[in-house]
Parts: sequence; C-alpha cells; structure tokens
Amino acid sequence: MKLNGTHTRSIMRTDDGKGARILDQRDLPWKVTWVELRDAATAERAIREMWTRGAPLIGATAAYGLALALAEDASDEGLASAHKFLLEARPTAVNLRWALDDVAAHVRPLPVADRAEAAFARADAIADDDAAMSEAIGSHGLDILRDLHAQHPDRPLNILTHCNAGWLATVDYGTATAPIYTAHDAGIPVHVWVDETRPRNQGALLTAFELASHGVPHTVIVDNAGGHLMMNGQVDMVIVGTDRVAANGDVCNKIGTYLKALAAKDNDIPFYVALPSTTFDATTPTGADVPIEERSGEEVTHVQGEGGAIRVTASGAANPAFDVTPARLVTGYITEKGVSATI
Repeated sequence: MKLNGTHTRSIMRTDDGKGARILDQRDLPWKVTWVELRDAATAERAIREMWTRGAPLIGATAAYGLALALAEDASDEGLASAHKFLLEARPTAVNLRWALDDVAAHVRPLPVADRAEAAFARADAIADDDAAMSEAIGSHGLDILRDLHAQHPDRPLNILTHCNAGWLATVDYGTATAPIYTAHDAGIPVHVWVDETRPRNQGALLTAFELASHGVPHTVIVDNAGGHLMMNGQVDMVIVGTDRVAANGDVCNKIGTYLKALAAKDNDIPFYVALPSTTFDATTPTGADVPIEERSGEEVTHVQGEGGAIRVTASGAANPAFDVTPARLVTGYITEKGVSATI
C-alpha cells in the first residue's frame, strides 16, 4: 500500500538478494526505519520482539529466516534445527508454522547445495501469494461494504476495527483493512473507528498510521469505547483480522476482540473476520486448543509513546496477548476465496 505516496510492501528482498528488508514497526508512526535481516537469529528476534508482527507477515518473515539459516547450513540437521528455532519465536500465529513447514517441505528433497536458493525463491512466492490473497480479500469484502453503505447512503459507512490487520501485518493490502482500502478507492465514503489496542497500541500507532498514509478518514478511540459507539448507532460493522481460526470457526485474535464481538452481537451489528486461507488451522479443533501467548507484564505497566516508555502503574501485570471469539459470534469470514458464514 502507500507509504509517503509510494506503493510499498512491508517485506522484500534486499538489493543484493541475500537477505530480507522489513519495516521496524517499533518506530512507527514517529519514524520510518527499514531493517535488513541477514541471518536467522535476526529474523527470529524480529518476530519475537515484534519488530514485525501480524500472522501473515510473521509467516513471510519466518520463510526468509529459514532461507537465511540454510545459506549457512543446509544440511538435514541444519534444516531441522532452524525450523525448530524459528517456530518457537511466537506460538499463537499459525502462519509461522505453516510457512516454515511449506519451505521445509519444498527444499527437503533437493540436494543440499540447492536448498538455500530454493528456500529464498519459495519465500518470495509466499510473499507474492500473501499479497495476492489480501488483494482478493479486499475485492470480496467490497461487496459487503457497498451493500451496507446503500442502507445509509447519506453518510459515511462507520467501521470499527481492532488491533492492526493492515498492510503492516501482511505483505500488502492487509486483511481487515483490504476491504476498507478497496471501498475508499472505489469512492465509497468510509470512516474507521480505530481501537487503540492496549497494551502495545497497534491500533493507535500502526492502523492509524497506515490509514492516514492512504487518506482514509479515521478516529482513534480507547479500547472500551466500542460498545458505547455501537449502542448509540455509530458503528455499522466490525471487521477484524485473526492470528488463527480453529477447525470449528473459533477466532483467535488480539486480546479484546471477544468483547467487541459480544457488543456487536448485542447490538445487531455484523462482525466479520478477514483472513487468508493460510490462517485457517484444521489441525486445531477449537479455540480452547490454541496456545495463548503470555507476554511480558512490562508491556502493560509501561506505555510506549514518542520519546520512549512511561510507567503507568506501580503494580504487577498479567499480559495475555490474545483471546478467542466463539464462531457463534461471527457473521462471516472473508477470505481470498469469497465470503462465507462458516469457515
């Protein structure tokens, strides 16, 4: 999508083709910093410390990380070790495992000398496929937004989103934001309520940044304002991304998503989940089986802003990073294949 007026992807090969380049999202929106990944250890750290984040982008980053590892040791032992090392970076996003398994399966039958180059090519293909899937999600979601706007053609369509499921969380276009960008570009007036998304404020810092870069009208709100806005007729739909959808349709997403779904259900507001098919995990029966990442309490006790972190409490804190929204609360799933009431 657009960064300073120029179409940009969130991850790409370095100019020499021997590494990958990512946006350091910890610096946004205050500064745009590109970081080069030159070894698997840096790729793993980028995922674990959330220089880069969002399930699809984590998958693409891990794919390049595995290619970087194979450039140093492409033996069977090296492949297995790098796969395990990268897989442990973050446990909840299923795209991480999917991308690593995909690259490993692609290169395992090849001669050791050919594996690194083939892994880089496969990582490129994963990135290209992710961008294409996100673009298709935008096209399919456009019909939903167009129909909803037709119900109130005299005003903008008000959409609420939680966390960042934009192009900064994917290779391009985003998942939850893809229909928004597509509708905006098609001339449908939209306005986005952006949850700040504590504790790391991905909504206030990242979603707002990219919506502003694309010229989409939006307003940042505190996480607990959504129910109030829905009750007072100021939200027409909710659309979120996801880090994993279980076999039964349960949705694992950023902590606080479940509360948005409950409020939407109580106020008869459609609640959509946008995802590429790679985020569907048929091997996980229900949301109760998804491992929920527990991150450092310091992310709660301190708030990051321009100029650094500020401590906001003297007490200890718990920090589950995700929650599970039951499938019964989901109006529909928007994937690259279309829109469905079930997954």
